[in-house]
Amino acid sequence: MEDEIHHECGVCGFYGVENAADFAYYALHSLQHRGQQGCGITTFDNGKMLTHKGIGLVGEVFNKQNIADLTGSIAIGHVRYPTTDVGGIENVQPLTFRHHTGDFALVHNGNIINSKELRMMLENRGSLFQTTSDSELFAHLIKKDRTEEHRIYNINEALSMLQGAFSMVIMTTNRLYVCRDKFGFHPLSLARLGNGYMVASETCAFDAVGAEFIRDIEPGEILSIDHHGLRSSHYSDDKHHKMCIMEFIYFARPDSDIEGCNVHTFRHNSGRLLYEECKVKADIVVGVPDSSLSAAIGYSEASGIPYEMGLVKSKYVARTFIQPTQELRSRGVKMKLSPVRSVVAGKSLVLIDDSIVRGTTSKQIVSLLRDAGAKEVHLCIASPKYAFPCYYGVDTGTYEELLGSHYTVEQMREFIGADSLHFLSKEALFKAGNRTDMCAACFTGQYPTEIYKS
Repeated sequence: MEDEIHHECGVCGFYGVENAADFAYYALHSLQHRGQQGCGITTFDNGKMLTHKGIGLVGEVFNKQNIADLTGSIAIGHVRYPTTDVGGIENVQPLTFRHHTGDFALVHNGNIINSKELRMMLENRGSLFQTTSDSELFAHLIKKDRTEEHRIYNINEALSMLQGAFSMVIMTTNRLYVCRDKFGFHPLSLARLGNGYMVASETCAFDAVGAEFIRDIEPGEILSIDHHGLRSSHYSDDKHHKMCIMEFIYFARPDSDIEGCNVHTFRHNSGRLLYEECKVKADIVVGVPDSSLSAAIGYSEASGIPYEMGLVKSKYVARTFIQPTQELRSRGVKMKLSPVRSVVAGKSLVLIDDSIVRGTTSKQIVSLLRDAGAKEVHLCIASPKYAFPCYYGVDTGTYEELLGSHYTVEQMREFIGADSLHFLSKEALFKAGNRTDMCAACFTGQYPTEIYKS
């Protein structure tokens, strides 16, 4: 399978917004959960492209002075994490490109599954790559034989060659092009900000800067934003709504709305449905912070079992799911989670978590709770068994690393050390969001696209 860098990142863009970099800074703070390895902002001011980016969190990379240096009313921003230990400043976005027909920059969330084939084709034509990022492919695919006024045709042709997941914002001297793949794997939305416009991976970024949500970018859409206003076209008529189910389960913030569905509401509903399928007798319900708390509340309400804060999370440790190595993931669990001994000691617990991917985190959490005196730990997962790799931008690229791909439920329970283990059904999960058409390939093995093999 393609062994390229995958991304679960966050993007934002601004047009016609005075001091756009200031707003991009706050937007990236709101999207920090989507990527913690690096971040950057690029602006255009009177035709001059200005960029600041670095390795680290938004608050570490940016300060008052370097934001003030990013002048202009048009900007794009990005937060990133690598799914392997391949990083480096050269892979931190925005990526910037200079050409006599016009400079441009881009940010991208997702994974191009035919990147190896495209890279080989482009290298054979003489292209030289400066990064290992999928995102650079797009810049090389755009033909440079048209002026900016007609660049939409080149973008259309380039997008038609990409297979996989991409939510992308391209910025030129006086225009934004906002693009979403024809399957709509990852969220991307449009808002009004003052007299200008804003786009972002999640609507929580709109709330952070006071922007007013307008609509979602449609699958296969290319939205142009400039002095003409909004102009929409589509690069493909073969369009689908295959939102990644993990956006609802894990990645997105609970205060975000994705394609008309609030993330907290989705998780809350999944918790209630989890109780209908997995009725466990226990003293208290405990959720694994933060992405599982909504489901834990739903389970508690449906069951009548009291919800208690049995685990406390440190807010200053990166998410273990998106740590680039297993050693860092394992070390991060004890750093970020602490059991509340007085709450769990002597109690039978229903422990609610959003998913089991590699299993190491779940095993350590159960061990922490037992060490704190928990009498029983019944692990209930608010999603189906995760058994298949994702090739669209989630950090699960091989079968070998997935516990559910080669363990039965009983074997998983023994490995984790829980008294019982239960999973939500796919049917209940789709019912929670009132959806029928999300991408759930990680649970079913049914991929919406062709999967390229090396």
